[in-house]
Amino acid sequence: MTNKKLLLGLAIVTGLSSCQQKAEEPKDDSSYKTPETKLESDVMTPEVLWSFGRLGGENISPDGKTILYGVSYFNKEENRSYRDLYTLPVEGGEPVQLTNTEKKEFNEIWRPDGKKIAYISSASGTTQMWEMNPDGTNPVQVSDIEGGIDAFNYSPDMSKIFYLKEVQLEKAVKDLYPDLPKANARVINDMNYRHWDSWVDTYTHIFLADYSEKITSGKDIMPGEKWSAPVKPFGGTEQTAWSPDSKTLAYVSRKLQGVEYAKSTNSDIYFYDIASGETKNMTQGMMGYDMNPVFSPDGSKMAWESMERDGYEADKNRLFVMDLATGEKTFYTKDFDQNAQSLTWTADSKSIYFISGWHAVQEIYKLDLDDGNIKQITEGIHDYHTIHIAGDALIATKVSMSKPAEIYNVNPATGEAKEISFVNKNILDQLEMGKVEKRWITTTDNKQMLVWVIYPPHFDASKKYPALLYCQGGPQGTVSQFWSYRWNFQMMAANDYIVVAPNRRGLPGFGQEWNEQISGDYGGQNMKDYLSAIDAVKQEPFVDENRLGCVGASYGGFSAYWLAGHHEKRFKAFIAHDGMFNLEAQYLETEEMWFVNWDLGGPFWEKDNKIAQRSYANSPHKFVQNWDTPILVIHGGKDYRIVESQGMQAFNAARLRGIPAQFLHLPEENHWVLGVQNGILWQRTFANWLDKYVKEAK
Repeated sequence: MTNKKLLLGLAIVTGLSSCQQKAEEPKDDSSYKTPETKLESDVMTPEVLWSFGRLGGENISPDGKTILYGVSYFNKEENRSYRDLYTLPVEGGEPVQLTNTEKKEFNEIWRPDGKKIAYISSASGTTQMWEMNPDGTNPVQVSDIEGGIDAFNYSPDMSKIFYLKEVQLEKAVKDLYPDLPKANARVINDMNYRHWDSWVDTYTHIFLADYSEKITSGKDIMPGEKWSAPVKPFGGTEQTAWSPDSKTLAYVSRKLQGVEYAKSTNSDIYFYDIASGETKNMTQGMMGYDMNPVFSPDGSKMAWESMERDGYEADKNRLFVMDLATGEKTFYTKDFDQNAQSLTWTADSKSIYFISGWHAVQEIYKLDLDDGNIKQITEGIHDYHTIHIAGDALIATKVSMSKPAEIYNVNPATGEAKEISFVNKNILDQLEMGKVEKRWITTTDNKQMLVWVIYPPHFDASKKYPALLYCQGGPQGTVSQFWSYRWNFQMMAANDYIVVAPNRRGLPGFGQEWNEQISGDYGGQNMKDYLSAIDAVKQEPFVDENRLGCVGASYGGFSAYWLAGHHEKRFKAFIAHDGMFNLEAQYLETEEMWFVNWDLGGPFWEKDNKIAQRSYANSPHKFVQNWDTPILVIHGGKDYRIVESQGMQAFNAARLRGIPAQFLHLPEENHWVLGVQNGILWQRTFANWLDKYVKEAK
């Protein structure tokens, strides 16, 4: 049998990436060898970027000694990914590869007694729950649910599991008209008919089943309810939680329909009582997002993440704790002007670890419930993503602009972190990464703005380099130390560009006032901030001010379109990916109406609404008469958040005005680029456009 995972098809990569072994290797061989990977160059290329192993899903064994996680690799020739499971000692050491199949194993978790590892596989033809020994031997299918399941978890006492499954509650055309079986249509009567990248034909429901060696059916705890739990499109099992006594299942849902669903972010946390079958809303009256419940180990409390205002997705993410005996809710981060996420209880139920961003880095913090004191645990130039407790240590993943996710053992007393996974060490050891520099730049209103400047590998201060202004999306998404497989700063720098990445107004991590400036003012101070950043950096003797480019996606794409009409000849080329071009059309084309209602101020037909009218007056399409610069437009065909017609309008406008333009249309991609060949194509198109119009500019 050929191990297709090895067919990376990367012209500049020879040898095998780490964690790849032949499928014929016996499962009881726990040895792990990292094959040599030889690169022909020491700078990043699109092929190298897509050869990195992508680590995730880590969780800790019940005895606190072993980490279970997954790693995905991409195969260029097959245009697909593979995902396998591994274990690793908490203290570090040799990882053990548990699976090596043609399928993807995911939803990996430990059984509460630690004697089995469970996961989802499609080996039987549909996605089902499987179990295997902790060494990877004896995989056995446990569930056989018609149509497959999406996720699952055990109750702590192992008497039950819950699983997630799609249910169809709306009648399709073939149900309405049985004599028209070949009709290809949908009959739509209300909003929320499509979301992000898919049509809403089904709802995700939670099912309960008795845990046994063969599970064939379960009880829908939301019968007939035309909404999903967890909340789509990004919700997973982090939005469900078993109480320690296994008597209650907490879950998150936004129990609204149609127009009301599209206009609201009001999700709530519900408790389902296993014995009585009754459901209770535990966050009734809390009007924003209430997400990700976590029970304290002693079962007396529940912590969760909460936003205050309905319709505002970028509101402060607050840390709340509920006393389950009294129902009293305590807002512990009231005086903490930062977000809180990834909540993790200590074993004694007296403290909570969480992750928060400040000044464009994500660190680990600790809240002590007794006195409400919050202490920062880690410090550095990085982003932590997840936290787990393993005995006296914290197990966490972190990334930086120069390194994808790896697992670290963190000392909670000192914050010292020791890397223990090394999934991508072979590749990273051969790459020269560009220097990442933090600068504080004065804005037009005399504020201090943090700007990341990323230098090319082998930077030579005596040379003149072209520079790129990076415009962030979100719009409220911090330009932190993130690692991206599309907007990768080291990839841009490797093409011999200085990258300028400002944390302009409208980003979290600098206080709520800084974050909230952008709503209702897309063409305001935040646009001046962009120009302040590039104008400051272009003064450097190693920057060629006559070779500047501007790039961005989503709100960053809007920014590129807007700056194209206002840049006063600063830039030689623009790139806009999935950007908003015509805000009036955007209001009626998007699916999450709460977003445009909050960020644009409301519909364009409200002529007395000053905030809305200011927004629409700053729509990029109203400044096309000022466009004079080549522009590359990229858009995904399955992006229902900002639909492809936005990109088509921008491209058509540029060509009708005689401006050099190119349109990269990706019919099967959504708001991101997830396919390996499309991802490599994206990088090549991106680089070719900038090289032609920026690097080679006269």
